[in-house]
Order: sequence, then structure tokens, then C-alpha cells
Amino acid sequence: MTRDNILRAGVLVWLTAVWVALWGQISPANVLAGFMVGLVIMVTLPLPRIPVRGRLRLLPLIRLVAASVYYALESSLQLAWFALRPGPPPVSGVLRVRFAFRSDLVLVLCTNLLNLIPGTMVLEIDRQQCVVYVHVIDIGSEKAVASFYRTIRHIERLLIAGLENRATPLPPPDTPEEVRS
Repeated sequence: MTRDNILRAGVLVWLTAVWVALWGQISPANVLAGFMVGLVIMVTLPLPRIPVRGRLRLLPLIRLVAASVYYALESSLQLAWFALRPGPPPVSGVLRVRFAFRSDLVLVLCTNLLNLIPGTMVLEIDRQQCVVYVHVIDIGSEKAVASFYRTIRHIERLLIAGLENRATPLPPPDTPEEVRS
């Protein structure tokens, strides 16, 4: 069995499981119906092939998951503090980030990770330049901006180590090109 067929079978099993979960009842009829709906979806709405380069490395991916959970918790606590503290709301704005990824898949994974971190939201992606524009809740000081870029570079290094074979040299540290809200 080829890698593509294994992936297709995995997607079909996933679609079947989602169908059964949506119905909330495991029965032969639900499993068969989910299998048939999954087949129809896969035949009528095929996903485009995404070229995958590089190799999957488990240790950097475990580090990436741990770092993502840490950054999400840290950011959640920071947002809670902003909500509870007396005083004006923090200065928010949009920062530009250039990545050294070669893969569209890794770029999508990175933007999804950034969107999962409270206080950040990817607003625009320039795929050709591998640049994203991220709305950040706190850019009121140079320290806050530098902390944001440190977080981004750490996630980038872990994604490259875990998923890409090699990367272009990392871009120079970003200058705070910000658009204040």
C-alpha cells in the first residue's frame, strides 16, 4: 500500500468517525452511513495534493507542542491581567513577521498556532514573500514587541526542526514595523 493510499484511508476513517460522533450513537448503520458519506466527500471534493518536503522529527514536535501550550497559558494570563488591572487598555497593533519556511504546509501550521495564542490574530498572509501580519494585543513597549518576536522565532525554529528538511537562513530580527490601532 502506498503512502497516498494510507493517507486516503486515514481521511476516510476520520470522516467516518466524525459522522458517528455527530450522530452521537455507535451503530452499524451509522458507521456504514459515515463511511458512504466520507466516500462521497472524498470523490466529489478531493483535496489538492500538498507537496511535503522534509522529515517528521518527533523530539522537536514534542517541544513545539510544549512551547505552544506554554505560550497559550502565558498569553491567557496576560490577557486576564489586562482585563482585571486598573488603567487604560494596552496599546495594540499589527506587526509584520517574515518567516524562513519553504513549505506552504508549515506556513499554515504556524499561522494556526499563532491564532491559537490568545492576544494574537493573523490578519494577512503573503505566501510569496512568506510574510504574515499579526494583530498583537500589547505593543505598548519595546520589551513587549521584543517578547512577541522572540516567541515567533522560537516557534519558527521548532517548526523548521520538526517538519522541514532544511530552511533558508532565518531572516534578520524584525524591526518593529507596527501599525497602531
